[in-house]
Amino acid sequence: MQLYNTMRAEERAELIDQAGKQRLTLSFYAYAKIEDPKKFRDDLFLAWNPLDVLGRIYVAHEGINAQLSLPADYFYQFKDTLEVYDFMRGIRLNIAREQDDHSFLKLTIKVRHKIVADGLDDSTFDVTNKGIHLKAKEFNQLLEDPNTIVVDFRNHYESEIGHFKGAITPDVDTFRESLPIIEEQLKDFKEDKNLLMYCTGGIRCEKASAFFKHKGFKNVYQLEGGIIEYARQIEQEGLQSKFIGKNFVFDHRLGERITNDIVSQCHQCGKPCDNHTNCVNDGCHLLFIQCDECKEKMENCCSVECQEITHLPLAEQVKLRRGIQKGNMIFKKGKSDALKFKHSGELSNKSLATAEKPKPIRERIKQKKVLVGKAEHYYTKAQVGLFLIENQELKLGDKILISGPTTGNQEMILDKIFVNGKESSVAKVGDKLSFAVPFRIRLSDKLFKIIS
Repeated sequence: MQLYNTMRAEERAELIDQAGKQRLTLSFYAYAKIEDPKKFRDDLFLAWNPLDVLGRIYVAHEGINAQLSLPADYFYQFKDTLEVYDFMRGIRLNIAREQDDHSFLKLTIKVRHKIVADGLDDSTFDVTNKGIHLKAKEFNQLLEDPNTIVVDFRNHYESEIGHFKGAITPDVDTFRESLPIIEEQLKDFKEDKNLLMYCTGGIRCEKASAFFKHKGFKNVYQLEGGIIEYARQIEQEGLQSKFIGKNFVFDHRLGERITNDIVSQCHQCGKPCDNHTNCVNDGCHLLFIQCDECKEKMENCCSVECQEITHLPLAEQVKLRRGIQKGNMIFKKGKSDALKFKHSGELSNKSLATAEKPKPIRERIKQKKVLVGKAEHYYTKAQVGLFLIENQELKLGDKILISGPTTGNQEMILDKIFVNGKESSVAKVGDKLSFAVPFRIRLSDKLFKIIS
């Protein structure tokens, strides 16, 4: 019986595009006593895999922490799978404001010691004695109180692109690092100040609020549902957003916009920018902020050194990283001497630029497209791209999309095509299609036909 993901991310992305169904990205968590996390994990996989649920889920004896996506058509069936468990009946599901069909490309459910790595010994304090939960309106009101201290319980790479005005934003890589730092920083305000805390979806504050009450803080409050729920409420109730910028999220989107303010800079050139990327060098994968111009110039790399490595033969790249751990075990997340415009710790409330206002949801529903083929070659001097047609036919006048990690999303209309080396009007499955492309394409690029 299959109890794990067997499909590569690229294959899954193709299936999602071919299905053409809108997906919902959402998150939720629950602290509860789970006697057998392994069985609970397997039961969830068997229930969710047939519903095409994709995501990253952690389960432990203390509960569940989930970020996932699923076809919108299956939403209520998915809710039914949660209602089976008493502790998840009526659970709040934080639905993302900005939807992306590719937010998750695998279903991964892992059994962990804890659902959030907080480094705390839960037996030393009452984890149920939590802070007072505040809705968006109440949170805004308490922010105006001069007796309030507001603390961001996220990491530096999260708060850099967006935060509440006036918040303390610790320069930390992990949640567990922030707890002793904040305790020391606020030790003289335990009795007389309101401690107002927030995080992405609320889960970190559930434990942190109980910890700080245990440490003697008298007036502890937390943002109910975190920034995700706050954004939904201010939009629904027409409230002013005290949060500025983007909310970092832990899926392929890497962020969803809350306000039009851009409060961070491209780490390479200093231009106002709040789009995160991962260095494409497999021996690095550094998380950093990169503007479109630097993305093109640096080919999705964080440094010239990484860029040069990506041009080496694959065997040479593998040899260079042999014996070296990947990702944030090489660099601290988002921190490297190569990043000249990195800011963390004390952050400004100043907006550096204004982003385009997000469109209403009905206008943002993605156009329907179907995967047609893949890139085979790019003739640089002639500026002609060669594609292999693998699914459906293309003809003159069709609107197409060329998409890839470096190319991005480029739309065109076919006004002149060559099929198997000869000018033609239709390309069918198995044909080699070529046409003028005013930008460089790569072998990782996919060819889609836009059908609505």
